[in-house]
Amino acid sequence: MKTKSNILFIFIVPLIVSFFYISCKKREVYPDVPYIQYLDLVKIQNTSGIDEKGILKISFTDGKGDIGLAPGDTFPPFEPSSKFYYNLFITFYEKQNGLYIIPVLPDSTPIIFNYRIPVITPTGENKSIKGDIEVKLIINNTLSNFDTIAFDVSIADRGLNVSNIIRTPDIIIKKQ
Repeated sequence: MKTKSNILFIFIVPLIVSFFYISCKKREVYPDVPYIQYLDLVKIQNTSGIDEKGILKISFTDGKGDIGLAPGDTFPPFEPSSKFYYNLFITFYEKQNGLYIIPVLPDSTPIIFNYRIPVITPTGENKSIKGDIEVKLIINNTLSNFDTIAFDVSIADRGLNVSNIIRTPDIIIKKQ
């Protein structure tokens, strides 16, 4: 008899305690509009020791969890000519004589990086989502002698809600 009560105590009590812990655990609730924060930019040097690329890291939250686009999301409002064809928006700036300027390529195209984050909506009833995004960027504008850059970053969800815009701190690039 004592063995049965020991088995009951060993298995049932932890199960009940676990149930109460899970029941009392607070569910994370975030606003429906995505929110992002800057985490870091890790520079990657080429074999000559020149900063060439960087990995930009941001964190995000979204209350509806409707972050990301499927490959087939190409019809309005996500058609290729729409701003919302992309959902990660990154603008490149050079600090020129104390002012942040969007540099342009020889064909007058501004240097802007736009990406499509894939669908990452959680399964289940609670769709709130929190996570980190990392994206590899070219950070060295070889057509320019300016060595200080920054990025503006924002994201959009499938409901067309655009997050806050964050500006990275100044990033000093080793040019040569």
